[in-house]
Amino acid sequence: MAGNRSDARTAAQKLLAVADAFDGPGDGTLTLSDIAQRSGLPLSTTHRLVRDWVEWGGLDRDDDGRYRLGLRFFSLGVRAPTQRRMRAIARPFLDDLVDLTHQNVQLAVRDGLAALYLERRSAKGAVPIITEVGVRLPLHATGVGLVLLAHAPAEVFESVLAAGPRRYLPNTMTTEAELRPRLATVRSTGLATSLDEMTEHTYSVAAPVRGRSGEVVAAVSIVAHPDDRANREYPLAVRVAARGVSRALGWRG
Repeated sequence: MAGNRSDARTAAQKLLAVADAFDGPGDGTLTLSDIAQRSGLPLSTTHRLVRDWVEWGGLDRDDDGRYRLGLRFFSLGVRAPTQRRMRAIARPFLDDLVDLTHQNVQLAVRDGLAALYLERRSAKGAVPIITEVGVRLPLHATGVGLVLLAHAPAEVFESVLAAGPRRYLPNTMTTEAELRPRLATVRSTGLATSLDEMTEHTYSVAAPVRGRSGEVVAAVSIVAHPDDRANREYPLAVRVAARGVSRALGWRG
């Protein structure tokens, strides 16, 4: 389809086709040729539209020349009414969790095949982490992502596998044989743990947040140093915080 001279799409539709190219398998980064192929646009047109997106802040260009969605998209996304309400409701529970644990605390929702971070709170001296509000990270390699993936429709898991999950660190689980029983454990225990899978020297424990009808709509996590993984307070604390947010959203399970 790329290079099709009979393309009758409007300029706005072509611009949006470039953005839609990132809603697919992979690690969230695309080359210019990838974008042209997925959008069905000539390479020259794609180059011009990508340049416009970069200038606006919708796309970022990595040092290797690959493109990823920019924070402008995410900053707008977290201002959407649903996400804004989620953040406002969760904030007191997250603040309490930081005060109790003196660690990093995060809130994320599933956005396609990624975990979109809506909120992050960090205590002074907490272990350094890479997440920021608006960042999207893979579902298979983070505590919150594993919770969201465990409770997502089956086709989401199949899409994650089809995309070829990346092994970021030696501990990252990427195969169906590794992930399927792990997700079953997350569903049965109500907790996901992650140790040195996305970022070195980090331990994460996460719990699901449920909406009014009981569906998992978000996840809350604590991220600490691996030495803290024996701390029995953290699993209980993150469960309590996630349950508090759930009840505030209307869940009465």
